Amino acid sequence: CRPERITPFAENLGEVLRGDRIENSLYQLRMRDDEQCKILCKIDKLTAAQAAAFTDKIEDYYKINMILDNLPAARVTIYQTQDGEQTTFYKRGIYVGFKANVQDAAIDGEDEIKYFLNNHLRFNILYHRDGATDLSRIVGFEVEAFSVQHKYEKPWDPKKPVLDTCNPGRMIAVSNSQTPQAVEEGAEVIFTYDVRFTASDIRWASRWDTYLKMTDVEIHWFSILNSLMIVLFLTGMVAMIMLRTLYRDIAKYNALDSQEDPTEESGWKLVHGDVFRPPQKGSLLATYVGIGVQLISMLVVTLLFALLGFLSPASRGALMTASVVTYVLMGGIAGYAAARLYKAFRGEQWKQMTLRTAFLFPGVLFGTFFVLDLMLWGEKSSGAVPFGTLALLCFLWFGVSVPLVFVGSFYGFKQLAPEDPVRTNKIPRQIPQQPWYMHPAVCCVLGGILPFGAVFIELFFILTSVWMHRFYYLFGFLALVFVILGLTCAEISIVLCYFQLCSEDYNWWWRSYLISGSSAFYLFVYSIYYFCMNLDITKIVPMLLYFVYMAMFSYGFFCVCGTIGFLACWVFVHKIYSAIKID
Repeated sequence: CRPERITPFAENLGEVLRGDRIENSLYQLRMRDDEQCKILCKIDKLTAAQAAAFTDKIEDYYKINMILDNLPAARVTIYQTQDGEQTTFYKRGIYVGFKANVQDAAIDGEDEIKYFLNNHLRFNILYHRDGATDLSRIVGFEVEAFSVQHKYEKPWDPKKPVLDTCNPGRMIAVSNSQTPQAVEEGAEVIFTYDVRFTASDIRWASRWDTYLKMTDVEIHWFSILNSLMIVLFLTGMVAMIMLRTLYRDIAKYNALDSQEDPTEESGWKLVHGDVFRPPQKGSLLATYVGIGVQLISMLVVTLLFALLGFLSPASRGALMTASVVTYVLMGGIAGYAAARLYKAFRGEQWKQMTLRTAFLFPGVLFGTFFVLDLMLWGEKSSGAVPFGTLALLCFLWFGVSVPLVFVGSFYGFKQLAPEDPVRTNKIPRQIPQQPWYMHPAVCCVLGGILPFGAVFIELFFILTSVWMHRFYYLFGFLALVFVILGLTCAEISIVLCYFQLCSEDYNWWWRSYLISGSSAFYLFVYSIYYFCMNLDITKIVPMLLYFVYMAMFSYGFFCVCGTIGFLACWVFVHKIYSAIKID
């Protein structure tokens, strides 16, 4: 059933990237005008292609999404709380149909799976009436789907058809007790709908509350408490190192400074002449730190706007649009941070480093996204991003982000290099053989567990929101989890960095980044578990989309966590070596 002329509605950048396409339909509604058994259209015979298409959509649990006055169509679900009270929740979308086991006499009474089409919709539109002006505003859009094999008086009259299965004059309404509409080649299908307007006490300002109502707030609080326990444990370890071990070490080292026997030195003071030696591939490390700073700035600004209520679900695509625009505008901060660190490494080829900062992360994302978009075009999916949007993304990247990265890098490299608290020896010190538990791979495996453990419960709700199209509006919880994640990354990196320096290994630069960044590996492994346990995807292209997008998300998570861990270790190392006396 398609209108004679399909009119697409204008969408913002976030809606297009999410795959939302809004078009008109044949359904007609008049305010506060109830109607029953309205005929939408009639298909004389389902072709083999149409029957196969409906069967595939039902098998894959496709949903029909509608919008009325900016409110999405929702199925009503009644939950009973622990107190015995019943509360109403909305679930978006109406299923195309359903499948069921049907006894078939043709095959000796054995059960056969058949597919049935939801061809009748009952709209229950809630409205709030203003007593002073007698004006009404829509505050709810509820839909109930039915499958009914319609019968009618023959011959079929296109202008005034008379249905036997749905006739308000005869007091016959569609119900679940009627024979459902089977999806079969050659089947005749009649699409109908009812409209009912119901007065409601819900006011216009709070009409989204039912859509955003959460049933698992206790789980979010459990997630916060679980994360806080991890943070408290790490904070205790850091406090013990800072207040007891380091204080004792610094006091001992400063007391030994007046003596003439340098052989009594031990631990992390021994590597003071090498601890600030620039690392190998310092330009690449500066690039990744700049990328991480850009992503962290984007997350902080976007979360701030979300907490202030500017990114409500009522504004479709606003969150995605704000994230993309904010990321582009944070290019100057990325260039400045990368250039300052590269200058500290005494690097000279700042232009190459800046190019890498401007193109590495967005280039990987855009290239992967473009290949996936070509696959969606091949599948004729509505989620395929049009060429105009791709051109807009390229403009934001090359016309805004890249120049800002160069501007920030220019000013960052122009400033004087930060001074190290101790001088670096000309000849590198030999690193003694390290115990097995201080191997970089072991440290990364152990160090990535705790940051991931602090966020994995909240991660479930984020993945559910993205892949199962549910609303996520608990930005307060998300902000707390983000703060806890930052603390966990910083503290685990500081603890392992201290143990590394005590083992007289001064190659802490890359390891401090990789230790906390390795939590991205656990995130990707969890995404595989989530796919197997919660998603029912069998086709190759959707499966490929899921895993590639999750790999891209894990890559960004790696840059964010790694940058937090590196910057924390940077401050930590500068503080402890500036507190001791070195001749």
